[in-house]
Amino acid sequence: MKEKIGILCASDTELMPFLKSIHPLRTVKKAMLEFHIGRVGKINVIMVYSGVCKVNAAIAAQVLIDFFHVDAIINAGVAGGIDPDVRLFDTVISERMVYHDVSDDILTEYHPWLESNYFPADPVLLAIAREYGSTAMYPVLFGTMATGEQFIEDENRDEINQKYAPLSVDMETTSIAHVCHVNRIPFLSVRTVTDTSTHKGLENFEKNCEAASEISAGITLGILSLLERK
Repeated sequence: MKEKIGILCASDTELMPFLKSIHPLRTVKKAMLEFHIGRVGKINVIMVYSGVCKVNAAIAAQVLIDFFHVDAIINAGVAGGIDPDVRLFDTVISERMVYHDVSDDILTEYHPWLESNYFPADPVLLAIAREYGSTAMYPVLFGTMATGEQFIEDENRDEINQKYAPLSVDMETTSIAHVCHVNRIPFLSVRTVTDTSTHKGLENFEKNCEAASEISAGITLGILSLLERK
């Protein structure tokens, strides 16, 4: 797993802290996306922002797997805090991931025939993240992430909480987990919160996105540094 890691972000804002920390050795264009190749210590990294939404993220993930032959993918960036106890700039790391806008039986009755509609995070990456999180400078939480094709304000918030009890909600994570699952590629998501039930709406997301992206990138790079030493 150490040799080549894909870092997948949804937006250029979320990717920028990585590009400031890791000077790209070269850039490759594929599927209308730019993949930046660099190194974190002995680990080769391929960094990309996919664009927002499930399909865009899935495209980028499949290119990382098929063309760059990554050994694992980490999704880094920002999310909305949906659990009432999650605060601004908390970082949520995935234990498991679920679509909140897909019928429960779609993924169990049809491909990829899951036992439940949850995708688990890779246990090795998750264990390293827990080790790093115990000493991180910022609050790190571990739990469920929910994904769907909408920005959550008040609409559906209670329903999502009651059904899935996620800590955070976003528009990409579970689709990347889905792609990694069917390709048997280890996956982890690291998302820092820009908006919550008490600080909600696009205004808070836009105001906090840059700072939250910096935190998420810092935690992701910390996890990679710890991974390198394993």
